Amino acid sequence: MFNVVLYQPEIPANTGNIGRTCVVTGSRLHLVGPLGFSLDDRMLQRAGLGYWRSLDVCVYNNWSEFLQVNGLITDDARLHFLTKKARRTYAEASYVEGDYLVFGRESTGIDEEVLAAAPERCERIPMLADAVSIHDADTWTAPERGVGVTGMGADSTGAGGVTGAIRAESPLLAQDICGNFIDPSDYRISALNLSNAAAVVLYEALRQTGFASM
Repeated sequence: MFNVVLYQPEIPANTGNIGRTCVVTGSRLHLVGPLGFSLDDRMLQRAGLGYWRSLDVCVYNNWSEFLQVNGLITDDARLHFLTKKARRTYAEASYVEGDYLVFGRESTGIDEEVLAAAPERCERIPMLADAVSIHDADTWTAPERGVGVTGMGADSTGAGGVTGAIRAESPLLAQDICGNFIDPSDYRISALNLSNAAAVVLYEALRQTGFASM
């Protein structure tokens, strides 16, 4: 069984879709607060359809509680942080059952401090450059460019994209504290929807571990 972790998710429909994917793959969903919605949200229930009642889901107040409850404070080898700021791709990673696939909030991804604590666990989903995938990319404003994937950041895929301009305003970001961040000038606007990003990585993990019929 794999664990899909949503770090401070903001959009209930994304969480509902991911919950549905977890049910049909036998995966457990972990929601790390603070959440941007109530678990009673109608959009969440609508996206999860009838699957939500069958979902194995755990909810935590914060990241520290998640690490403590799952015994990950001193053992982060099972964590995979999906973020645009990694050199290694998700397909280059090796997965074993019980691993945790962590996706960040839709607007800004996983916090830098969390990524910096385990830079070797950071992975990304490769995507085409904006000039190739979005014809009107030049019309986007700087604030909008701050929204990226979880990972990938996510809608950011879980992990969010950050432009050079935004990066320069933050001392923490400017330091490249993870050591393996990609060139900030190469950050992209385009990003997968969080639920799509989670499915991409989860199915690669399942493929590597011999999921039925794959």
